[in-house]
Amino acid sequence: MPARSAQRPRPGCGVVRAPGDARRCPKPLRRLPRAAPRAPGCRSGTSPGAGRKARGHGRPARGYPPGSSGRSAPGFPRGARTPALFRGPRRARARPRRAPGPRGTPRPPGCPAALHPAAPQAASARPAARALYGRSRPRFWLSTFLSRLRGRAQVPGAVGRKRRAKWYCGGRQGAQSRAWTHEASRAAAVTDRPRPTSRSWRSVQSVKIVSQPSRPPGVRLLVAGGSANLALLTGGEKHDDTEGSRVTVVDSGPEVRLRNWFERPYDGAISAARTCYSPRVVDPQEVTDGQRERIGPLTFDAGHHTVFQHASFEFALSGVSRQLVWSFLHGFPFYNTEQQSQRYVKLDEVAAHVPPDLGSGARADYVDAIECSWKAYAELTRRLTPVTHEILARLWRLDRRKAKAFGKNIAREAEKKAIETARYVIPIACHTAMVYTVSGIVLHRLRRMLRVGDVPEESSRVVGRMVEAVERLDPDFFARVGDPPLEDADVVERAAAPAGPGDPAVCEAFDKSLDGRLSRLIDYSVRAPEVIADAVRHVLGRIDLGDDEALSLVLDPGCNHYLLDKLNVSTHSPLMRTLAHAHYTFRKKLSHTADSQDQRHRTVPGSRPLLSRTVPLSVDVVEPELIRDDPGCHAVFRDAVEAAFDARSRLLDRGVSPEQSLYVLPNALAVRFEESGTLLDLSHKWHMRTCLNAQREIYEASMQEVEQVRAVHPRLVDHVGPPCCVRDGRARPRCTEGSHFCGVSVWRSFPAVERTL
Repeated sequence: MPARSAQRPRPGCGVVRAPGDARRCPKPLRRLPRAAPRAPGCRSGTSPGAGRKARGHGRPARGYPPGSSGRSAPGFPRGARTPALFRGPRRARARPRRAPGPRGTPRPPGCPAALHPAAPQAASARPAARALYGRSRPRFWLSTFLSRLRGRAQVPGAVGRKRRAKWYCGGRQGAQSRAWTHEASRAAAVTDRPRPTSRSWRSVQSVKIVSQPSRPPGVRLLVAGGSANLALLTGGEKHDDTEGSRVTVVDSGPEVRLRNWFERPYDGAISAARTCYSPRVVDPQEVTDGQRERIGPLTFDAGHHTVFQHASFEFALSGVSRQLVWSFLHGFPFYNTEQQSQRYVKLDEVAAHVPPDLGSGARADYVDAIECSWKAYAELTRRLTPVTHEILARLWRLDRRKAKAFGKNIAREAEKKAIETARYVIPIACHTAMVYTVSGIVLHRLRRMLRVGDVPEESSRVVGRMVEAVERLDPDFFARVGDPPLEDADVVERAAAPAGPGDPAVCEAFDKSLDGRLSRLIDYSVRAPEVIADAVRHVLGRIDLGDDEALSLVLDPGCNHYLLDKLNVSTHSPLMRTLAHAHYTFRKKLSHTADSQDQRHRTVPGSRPLLSRTVPLSVDVVEPELIRDDPGCHAVFRDAVEAAFDARSRLLDRGVSPEQSLYVLPNALAVRFEESGTLLDLSHKWHMRTCLNAQREIYEASMQEVEQVRAVHPRLVDHVGPPCCVRDGRARPRCTEGSHFCGVSVWRSFPAVERTL
């Protein structure tokens, strides 16, 4: 068609023009039957089968493909930033580069240039990423990259070819002047199933995580391209790449990284000590070498350790076991941590701590036990998901909802509830990741006590790397002061009770003393109401206050607005500190996974047991109610925990230490201990853990504790309850969980609440 004067193409045109082509459109869009599918990448308004006018055939803005109306890329929300995949002038930058090897050397399908046999091998995964993306940091998320690689991978016989997206136009297919791919608008799935290949292109066949013994601990490689690249990266070792096979990471080693720190921690401690005897604040820059040599050891040896508490160190820990966290890193109150949650993070990858000194036979038993636990976890997740979905659908009346998005939200929440319960069969050797912050003096104490407890080998490795990271920052912080780690002979617990299987009779006697509860009140301050009332009168200087009025001033949210504050400011209030005079002690039995969360209430400490001395050889676990009520899930659970305890017995028979054999036991392992706290700290814990979003075991234990305290001191717990009860009629919003609202009007009937999930 001859070119005409530049005119804006009329809407409804059935021809797709190249960018900048202003020729007049010859005919309107030919309508197709309603059932005609929309072309890949075509917007609903421009589809041949659409019932409304087609739009967007004018000249698009720079960086947008034709048909997008200059607003957003096909398949992306209107107004969203167009992914760089659709930016024509810049698209070539992210093309995979050819290998630098000699001509004629074919590159395996999906093999990055840096991993080509003729190319110098990369020392880490970062150069491989640089070769893939042309820069040191990937620009897009993994699914987008894989989509592009599927469509444009360079393979033997097809180097330089492009897979072009076809756009329907008036019943005909018109190839774009530029190779606009539509893969990014799809949800590209990462799968181990091989995709069909064609003459001109091949897909990425699999994405797997592998562990290389020859690489430094903590390094993992992302392998793309199937068995060819997998064998290349593992030194020629062959792996089965058939459908259904799985390459897993069993242990990649602990990774310790210092994220934030004080620049001169030792000089800061010395300057703080000098400030005590100076008319002004002394800066770290003023500290001399003589003061470092003299003042540091003097203050440390004399017990004036607060000067070493000013410096804090924030670590990123990964590849550490849950047992290490529960037994050592969280076994004391002076730390701050944010840990990966097994309740909300699905454990698709088999990642667990494996003691490095295991023999070949013991290692095989150990790894088999870990893998069997993950299989049971996957099976329980599959079985529990429809159960939790049915409960949530009934709770939220899903049958009356018309919005599809609401149904999707219910499905996601059902899976979260399923993995929350299925995690009970995961071993306590399971890896976790966390941000862990401690002060300088606490790091000194961790170094001193690293051989105390149930994880001496793992804690020595992790704490040793933490200390090394600080020593690289400031060698004086440990070189000039501090004591070395205790020797095994100096550990008091080792001399008091040798490690070995626990006595079942002790466990039975403990359970009998609970009277069928999870938590039982065994001691308390008898005159707690009277003592608190006296303390309120003395704090305020009002002797005229009666006991009931004094207690209301500190416990009633209508009088004490601190209870409605978003921050927990109780310890900062002179009035609320009067609650510290009431003290309660409970005897408790929780699962290992529940107590791992319960111990995070650091101001309510407990005397947790040494599991290497107290766990019997027989199965001793806490079974979740959701699993117990389902026969199929119950059978899977019992088989899994029995297999874990059998594996532990086999490890002990092979001579593995009691501490290391504990790692294969499940999260459901029963933990028995005593726990004490003041009413000041317990009321905050009950405030948080009587919410229906709290973990089921902790919720049940907290409700039992409140009930027992109400029986002896009813006036002290009249206003104890979840946030929605405390805030009802006094503050908005009533529920502080936002979109995580449980769906139950707890404030109407608390404490008479029936929890279904």
